Amino acid sequence: MTTPTPASAAAFFVGIDVAKAALDLFRSDTGEWVHEPNTPAGIKKLVASLASPAPACIVLEATGGLEEPLLLALLDAQLPVARVNPGRVRHLAIALGILAKTDAIDARVLAEFARVAQPRLSVKRSQTQAELDALVTCRRQLVAAQTDQTNRLAATVNKTARKALMAVKITLDKQIKKLDKQIADHIDSDDDLKDLNDRLTSVPGVGKVLASTLLAQLSELGTIDRRQIAALAGVAPYNQESGKFKGKRAIRGGRSDLRHVLYMATQAAILFNPLIRAFAQRLKAAGKPAKVVIVACMRKLLNFLNAMVRLKLNWNELAVVKKAAVCA
Repeated sequence: MTTPTPASAAAFFVGIDVAKAALDLFRSDTGEWVHEPNTPAGIKKLVASLASPAPACIVLEATGGLEEPLLLALLDAQLPVARVNPGRVRHLAIALGILAKTDAIDARVLAEFARVAQPRLSVKRSQTQAELDALVTCRRQLVAAQTDQTNRLAATVNKTARKALMAVKITLDKQIKKLDKQIADHIDSDDDLKDLNDRLTSVPGVGKVLASTLLAQLSELGTIDRRQIAALAGVAPYNQESGKFKGKRAIRGGRSDLRHVLYMATQAAILFNPLIRAFAQRLKAAGKPAKVVIVACMRKLLNFLNAMVRLKLNWNELAVVKKAAVCA
């Protein structure tokens, strides 16, 4: 592992490996490794140990929600913490020649990732937004299960089996409708969320599903520039070049669940949104492949939304947005 340089000796970095049963913490300044149970008491003890002096950055991996209680506790304590993609951390470990994998080693690699990558720090969300995210996530999971049931029904001929599958599908349909109402009520109950929702849904092609997903999972909307917002949503193209080789640019990373919803909304926008439709037609006329056209339109639509939220404008005020040169 790389030793911190003298310039960075005053700052220290922390990596915490999160498992279902335990938390493993590594400090870069002392090389100390701490093992605590992943319980409220264990979380409290770890947070208290980092209170003074505070580290420059604490890194946790996204582990399907297991890290959420610790993340919230660290944010409540106003400690600098970042939740990162496990794949990025693993790439660093391989680059450093660290092929072994244990909880203690993972915590050490996470601390090194905090030092060299300087990841974007997490920001505490409001309780309302956190609850909205839970509802939107649950709806997405139920829709996936609904699609699975529909596919099974199409491939099943036995009457008894079809009856059982249909019963499950009917239940899923009812639960999805119930969640739709709960999401709408939740947004309406918060003035800020309602204002943003009304602004977003004023755009042709942006429906309630994309709007609620943006509100729940892209709190940075309107606060960062178009390149950063495209990267967060996973629609930023990255070069593939080496020497004389010039490969095709491709998108990668970002928030995949959000990107999937944005993809479907963009399909509608290409049909019904005059600006997005004209943009898509120009790209097609230039001979761009269909997938390139769709991704470019996704990015254009997201740029419009980002600018509208930042400038507090509705779709019918788009001329002002364009004049400000923020949607280019």
